[in-house]
This record gives sequence, structure tokens and C-alpha cells, in this order.
Amino acid sequence: MTKAETDCCGVSSRQESDITAGGTGMARVKGQRRVPEHAVEIPGGRGFVGTDQTEIPDDGETPLRRGKVNPFIMSATAVTNAEFAAFIEATGYVTEAEKFGWSFVFWSDVPASVGPTEGVLGVEWWRRVDGATWRDVNGPGTAEYSWHPDHPVVHMSWNDASAYAAWVGGRLPSEAEWEHAARGGLGDVRFPWGDDEPDDKEFFPCNIWQGHFPQMNAATDGYVSTAPAKSFQPNGYGLYNMVGNVWEWSADPFRIRSLKKQVKARLETMKGYYLSKGGSFLCHRSYCYRYRIAARSGISPDSTAAHQGFRVVWDLLSDKA
Repeated sequence: MTKAETDCCGVSSRQESDITAGGTGMARVKGQRRVPEHAVEIPGGRGFVGTDQTEIPDDGETPLRRGKVNPFIMSATAVTNAEFAAFIEATGYVTEAEKFGWSFVFWSDVPASVGPTEGVLGVEWWRRVDGATWRDVNGPGTAEYSWHPDHPVVHMSWNDASAYAAWVGGRLPSEAEWEHAARGGLGDVRFPWGDDEPDDKEFFPCNIWQGHFPQMNAATDGYVSTAPAKSFQPNGYGLYNMVGNVWEWSADPFRIRSLKKQVKARLETMKGYYLSKGGSFLCHRSYCYRYRIAARSGISPDSTAAHQGFRVVWDLLSDKA
């Protein structure tokens, strides 16, 4: 088990010592490639990564850089429960949450039938729930109301996401690819739709928290937890929910270029962690302002939680391939 590393609305550890009481639509199959019908081609070019308007500098958001990005194919949505179920049926794969026997669930989503749970020290809204998996999202017996075929699959570790990506003949995106795709051709913008800030009353371009975290979620965007993977307006490349809804794994290790002693000390506790992008339905500007394109989070590869998902990319093939 890895050492706990918590940030804002996320948790990235399984270390028990840090827990305290308290229809798949698949098409375009070529060889072993299973590219969903909704996937889109992302044009290449000089893409932006990072920002010069950092909000959480110790996460390594700055500086703004530009570099070449080759064209690629990306799933228009995060991988859904229905798509992941097809993978399980075909392969018999067992997720890491199932192997460990538990995962993290947000406190207000834990039903009374689960009984007493334990919280993570310092972020007690994350509860260890025995039997929580991608099927029983909020704990044993909750699939009937918490599992929806068109919602993003959650409780996904980096290892689970990588296994699925390999099965469909794809891979997880790099940070540069993810940010280039999320910007949707708009250039140096804060969000996939531009720079207009979501709020709690009138503007709801994505699925994030409204209200007072973590006590009260007004859900004025229409969703208390996950929204369908294909919801809200897509960005300029036709991609849905690149920010908010669920965190998305990348292929890249979590690294920060910093000379600060406290940042170096933090990174020492995060060796082997991978980069996750996009924020989730639990993010709010007052507490976890990580639903921006340049925002970053480092998570241990065996960690799972009810807001962690992923999407897949594929390299372009020539017509002769």
C-alpha cells in the first residue's frame, strides 16, 4: 500500500493506517482495435500545456508551454459502464477495487444500509466502503440505483484503465494530448468552452459542485454525483465532459518542476504516482479548483474512488495498416 496523498476533493491511497474511525457502441474494429463510434479525430499542431495564470502553483501548473502534438483519435466521452462491462464479459478481468475488497465513496453517497464506515484522516468525507466497486458504486447492493450504463465507469485505478485501453487497442493520453484535446481548438483558455467561470446560480457548463463543500450540494447543474458521459455541451472537437464529472487518468507519471523544499518533500511521498486530469463532480472553486484544463493531480496507480474514471486515445493508422 502506498502512503496517503490527499488533495481537495480527491484521495489517492489505500493505506489503512491513514484511515480513522468515523450497449457498447463499438465499431471500426481493425485488428485488435475497438474504436467506439463516438470517437473523434483530434488534429495535430502546436498545442498548449499548462498556464501562466496558475491557481495552485505547487501542483506544477505553470508555465504555459507549447509543443508539437501529432493527430490522434480520442473517445468523445469517458469510458462508460456499458463499455467497461463488455470488457469484463470478454476477458474476465477483476478490478483492483474488487481485489482489495473496498474503495472510497463520498460520505453523502454512502447508504445507511452499509453501516458504519471509516474516513480518511484530514478528509473525512471520503469513506472506506467494503464492497464498493465499479458495479456497486456506493457499496454492496447499490447497483440498482447507482449504476447507469451511460455514466462513466468509476472506482478505476490506473492499472484498470491501462488494462481496458490495451484491450481496445488504444492507450491512455499524455498530458499534452489531453490538454490539446480539452482546449478544443480555442488556444490558451481556462476551460473547454473558453474563459467564462462556472457559478452556483446561472452558468452550468459542466458537472461540478454547487453549494458549500462538503456539507451541502445544491446540485443546481442537475446532478448530485456523476452525469451521463455524454452530457452538457461538447467542446470544439466534439469531446464531452473534459472537465468535471470524473477525473481522467493520463499515461504520464506525476512530476513537478520546482525548487521549493516543500514541493520536493511532497514528491518524495508520491513516487510512482500518475497524473490525473479534469476534476470531478466534487470540485468547487472554493475548495478544489481543479476543473481547469491546466489543473493537475497525482494519484497512486492502485487507488480507486467513486469519482475516478478515464478515456482512451488511439494512434492514427494509415489506410494500408
